[in-house]
Amino acid sequence: MIMDTGLTAYEDAVGLQKEFVRKRRLGEIRDSLLIAEHKNVFTIGRSSVRNNLLIGEDALNRSGISVVRSDRGGDITFHGPGQIIIYPIIDLKKRAMDLHRYLRDLEDVAIGFLNSFFIPSGRWEGRTGVWTSGKKIAFIGIAASNWITYHGLSINVNCDLGSFSMMNPCGMTDIEVTSMKQVLGNDISIERAKAGIISNFERIFGPIAE
Repeated sequence: MIMDTGLTAYEDAVGLQKEFVRKRRLGEIRDSLLIAEHKNVFTIGRSSVRNNLLIGEDALNRSGISVVRSDRGGDITFHGPGQIIIYPIIDLKKRAMDLHRYLRDLEDVAIGFLNSFFIPSGRWEGRTGVWTSGKKIAFIGIAASNWITYHGLSINVNCDLGSFSMMNPCGMTDIEVTSMKQVLGNDISIERAKAGIISNFERIFGPIAE
């Protein structure tokens, strides 16, 4: 199943994922893919510390960006309109029970997608995610319950990059963040981008039934 949730609150997307995980565990659904954009939010992963958010409460309130603790791996990141997120609900017991390989497969999804827009991209040794010209453009934070995956991959398409300056992205102080729009100099059709991401996801993981 492929479900496009559109622009949705992060907490609602997490609740939906956990319902899909429950159904996948019971065999009520097959491997599935949720695709979304989120309202402005900083999400703080399991390995994060609060001081990686660089603004105080007053500035945070003025920004209108919410902060949500998450059970995904990784540190702090930002989600907002113009960034596309995919949440694969995949039973790794039916595949390789290897979360590191799964991370690399998600990176391959992003690399293939970006290359289709003639954006050269790749990995950075020792760091998770995908990079172009030394700047991070795709982010990964995952979780699994009984080997069924949730959370996933986000790619900066047309999103506001200013919000990334309010934090240490992924808990790192030495990285820059970019977007497809910044690299290419023009807006990208969100629908075209979603179709491209789904195509590259199925290239790596196989077809997902509608």
